[in-house]
Amino acid sequence: MKTMATLFAGAAPVGADHVRDVYRYAARKGSIEALEVAAADLGIGIHEMREAVDHLVASRLLRTEDNAVGRRYVPVDPEVATASLVSSVEREMYQRRELIDQIRERIDVFRQDDAGTGGQSSGSTSIEYLVGTMEVRGFLKMAGDACRDEVLILQSSKSDAEELSLAYLPLLGRGITVRIICQHRDRADLSTRMKIKKLTDAGAAVCTTSHIPRSAVVFDRSLVVLFGLSDGETNVARVHNHGVAQFFLDLFDHLWDGATPLEGVESGYANVADDLLQAIAGLMAKGYTDEIVARKLGMSVRSCRRHIATLMRDLDATSRFQAGVQAARRFSANLT
Repeated sequence: MKTMATLFAGAAPVGADHVRDVYRYAARKGSIEALEVAAADLGIGIHEMREAVDHLVASRLLRTEDNAVGRRYVPVDPEVATASLVSSVEREMYQRRELIDQIRERIDVFRQDDAGTGGQSSGSTSIEYLVGTMEVRGFLKMAGDACRDEVLILQSSKSDAEELSLAYLPLLGRGITVRIICQHRDRADLSTRMKIKKLTDAGAAVCTTSHIPRSAVVFDRSLVVLFGLSDGETNVARVHNHGVAQFFLDLFDHLWDGATPLEGVESGYANVADDLLQAIAGLMAKGYTDEIVARKLGMSVRSCRRHIATLMRDLDATSRFQAGVQAARRFSANLT
């Protein structure tokens, strides 16, 4: 059988038309029971038939089943075949990356000895940048598979949530501790609340806060993954460094202590109304526009303006800036 590399490198296989015809034949019949019969039905030689079937099996578009009569070939949905192949490629890719990291770590020992730094060489920090949805998802899966105890997640945007959510449930199913801090706005989004419910039902602990500057994940208190700030293609930086990991652990604990637990998905903003209004007021007092306030808090401009209107009405303020200053002072006084 062809390897993954030779299967997809270069031009299309010889007899590509036969490959398509054989797959369509299998899909129409439900399976290929005998290669000779299928070849005769399609009007091609047995050699071409075997070559096409071998290619389809290697491409995961046909799977083999042995029965009392012999071997049959069953068609597989193209989407399923694609997912299977991509998963294999990703796994191989990141196994090679882990091997590269191990080699670098071994060489760093000699670099540190040569520099006489007692293990504090600048080479002790490993930073790698990954760009592209497939690379990021593959790495997160590999990091999740290697995780043994705990995952801490800061989730600032909905796009990052889509990437991160792929790794949540498998970790929980293995008994890994998962703690997530997301933004208050996630309480108001129905689809996000349903996803959060699945996580909490599986054992995840979820809290929300008014603003998270950047998405990040810490695996086993040692590997830090930072999500890119770009609105374009998904990109992350992974960092192996004790000092950096400790900084993010301290940051996570600080945010966790001040965040509001998400104990149910039905309440929406009800449990965080004061915290949300306080955050809006603080940004208004700094003179930010409605659009910037909304972007910083991860909500729509329309929702943000509704909250601002409520603040101005309750405070009988004549300007946004005045309302922001008055509200910030009131919240500050309540805390004291």
